[in-house]
Amino acid sequence: MNSFIVIGITDHPSPFFPPEVLEVIQQGSIFSGGKRHHEIVAPFLPDGARWIDITVPLSAVFEQYQPSPINNTPSTIIVFASGDPLFFGFANTLRSQFPSAHITVFPTFNSLQLLAHRLLLPYHDLRIVSLTGRPWQELDRALIEGAPKIGVLTDKEHTPATIAQRMLHYGFGHYHTHVGEHLGNPALERVSSYTLEEAAQHTFQQPNCLILIGNHQRRWGLPDSEFALLNGREKMITKMPIRLLTLQALDLPNRHTLWDIGACTGSVSIEAHLQFPHLHIHAFEIRPECEAIIHENARRFHAPGLHLHMGDFMQADITSLPRPDAVFIGGHGGHLKEIMAMAKTVLTDNGIIVFNSVIAPKVSTDSHQLWNEACEELQLKQDTPTQIQLNNHHPITILRCKK
Repeated sequence: MNSFIVIGITDHPSPFFPPEVLEVIQQGSIFSGGKRHHEIVAPFLPDGARWIDITVPLSAVFEQYQPSPINNTPSTIIVFASGDPLFFGFANTLRSQFPSAHITVFPTFNSLQLLAHRLLLPYHDLRIVSLTGRPWQELDRALIEGAPKIGVLTDKEHTPATIAQRMLHYGFGHYHTHVGEHLGNPALERVSSYTLEEAAQHTFQQPNCLILIGNHQRRWGLPDSEFALLNGREKMITKMPIRLLTLQALDLPNRHTLWDIGACTGSVSIEAHLQFPHLHIHAFEIRPECEAIIHENARRFHAPGLHLHMGDFMQADITSLPRPDAVFIGGHGGHLKEIMAMAKTVLTDNGIIVFNSVIAPKVSTDSHQLWNEACEELQLKQDTPTQIQLNNHHPITILRCKK
């Protein structure tokens, strides 16, 4: 069984190690870390030390961490990592990969702590988001929820400039940003403050991190009049009271992935995303002219992070998508039963399907009847319907079934 000692360091070219850490290093024989870490700690390593570079794929690194097959004797590997190794750090990776290994951690300040110290900024209430090798979702969620103080770990793709550009596109320009570059390195360290417009045009040195300061007022119930519409047709949008009842029927606080089939203007997807930003939302729409409309509405209502799929849902390759535990069918083009059958093939256990049936004289096909037939054929358990009528509009029945 391996044992690991993980030592946190900053970018300082001449790091300070307390006596107990120096003793650990001097007694070690196998060391590991990134190439930049090796350059920093090389003067402290004992003669004959073996170094294992941490590079991708990590599977090749982990093979080198295994005990020698010759004598199978346990070995202690001393790993150098940036900052606090338990703060989105390599110690978490080791715990996952080697659950039975003994791990000791000697941390130092992480980059966001260093940036907060340089700014004399209390950080006990800092909302932490990592974009290092990760998608945008957690930053989108923090912004939608109106977090007033957000610390962001970056990488070469999610730079302060690209972050600022994305925030400006979705209307979060009221935030200001503080950027720290090469924190811990006295020769290269730089801490600067920018408006998002300034940050969007600036080039920053890696490694860096940033702290966003601002606020965002959340809204409950988006006004129908503010949506961009399909050909200006007000009837082609799920009205706000119906949207809110639909979200309630979908039980979204307790769901993880929502599919909105027949999204049209994106009103249900956007409302759901703003009220429940923890969700992964995939919107499907067949009409090509709706693509620009959905993107425009997402921008208007500050809703980054929707996953939009254009084309016929019945022809879509859904096998690679995360399985939904909530499905809303906003439009079916006469194929309600087929769509429900296809959705059931990927719906998680206890997943929910919701459909709003409109009672209108000009509608030739009774969608409520088709729904009932599909639920019986697919062995989906129906809940008690909810019927509502807005003003002089035709009554709407909110239907829900479970797998």
